[in-house]
Parts: sequence; C-alpha cells; structure tokens
Amino acid sequence: MNNNIEDSVRKTKKPWPTREAMAQVYDLNLWGGNTGEFYSGEGSHHPGLVTPYLDAVISFLSSFTNPISICDLGCGDFNVGKELLLYTRDYIAVDIVPNLIAYHQKRYTRDHLEFYCLNIAKDTLPPARCAILRQVLQHLSNSEIQQIVPKLAHYQYVLLTEHLPKGDFIANKDIISGQGTRLKKNSGVDLLVPPFSFQAVAVKELLSIDLDTISSGSKGKIVTVLYRMF
Repeated sequence: MNNNIEDSVRKTKKPWPTREAMAQVYDLNLWGGNTGEFYSGEGSHHPGLVTPYLDAVISFLSSFTNPISICDLGCGDFNVGKELLLYTRDYIAVDIVPNLIAYHQKRYTRDHLEFYCLNIAKDTLPPARCAILRQVLQHLSNSEIQQIVPKLAHYQYVLLTEHLPKGDFIANKDIISGQGTRLKKNSGVDLLVPPFSFQAVAVKELLSIDLDTISSGSKGKIVTVLYRMF
C-alpha cells in the first residue's frame, strides 16, 4: 500500500460526520434493500439506469488500446463497479463506510482489484488514469466538494454522474452532507460553474437518462459527463 494512502486510511478511522451519515444509510437501509445487506439504491440497481451507464462507460474504456487504471471514488455496494473489472488494468474502489469496504474485501478478490476506506474530501486519493464518481457529489456539501475538486486534476479523465433537475435550475445550492441531494431545492451539482469552476481541457456528455422514461419513483435526469483534464 502507498504510504500516503496508508496514512489516509488511519485518519479516516477518526469520527467524521459524513462517514457517520453514510454508515447510517446502510445500517438503516435508507436507500432500500433488505435488512443486513449493503444496498446503494436504484441508481446502482435499476436496469434502466445501470445498463445504459455500463454501455457508455465500457465503450469509453474499450476505446483504449491497452486497458487503463480506474479509481472509483464512492464505490457504494459495488454492483456497478464489478461489471467494469474486465475492462480495466487496475481497479481501485474507495468508500467512506468502513463496514462496507471490509465486506467488499472479503467478497471480491481479483489480482487487479483493491478496496480502500477513505474520506475523499480529506484523504489522499489513490493514483489512476481515470476517476469515477457516480452519484456521489450530489450527497455532499459545497465545502466538501471544494476539497475534492483540486484532487481530480491529478486524473487524466474524470467520469462524473449526477442526478439533476430537468429544465432550468440554479446549480450548486448548498446542502448538508448525507443521504439527501439538491433536487428538493431544484438544484444539482455543476462543477464547471462557481463555487467550483472546474477546469478541464475537454468536456463531453456521454449519457443523459430522463427518469420519466423509465419505471422509477424519482424525477429529473441522470447525466454522465466525461472530463479530460490533460
């Protein structure tokens, strides 16, 4: 293990409100699922959301002559991440919930797969060529996102998926980190505008799913954007 990451693992064991909030989500099955299992909600399980997402990301990963390394920042229950393993050179999966990561470390064993329990706002992030954040930032406060954004510049590619309102909305209204999102405020995360002003050399929307077109209890749309950083 990289020494910087090892130090970050030790730090993450300290109490942190976001970690406690996300651990409660899984402990109380606030996103659904059965008691005693880790379940990251319909965004990780609904075929209408997962299948087109996998198609888009696998198409991107397959465009490289040689497989690239991935750092999955906020891997959740790993129901989606496990489907990408075949298309990567190395897969590093990160989440803030210790019990969740311990579960994955026992269940999933591959030579090119590693799991780390890290707070992506506070800790050193593992190196890779591409970072994936799939419906992660939408649960975090602006302050925490601002701590994450500079770290993303170290990845050549960033694949960001966010739940956004349809139509016009004011981006980046602040929230308290936890299970909720900005949708109730008719807002969503847009890294390109203040207070984040994310700098990328190229931006491409890979996928947009209108939730009204699938059998889902949610409103709005799920958008996946590819940022090339250098």
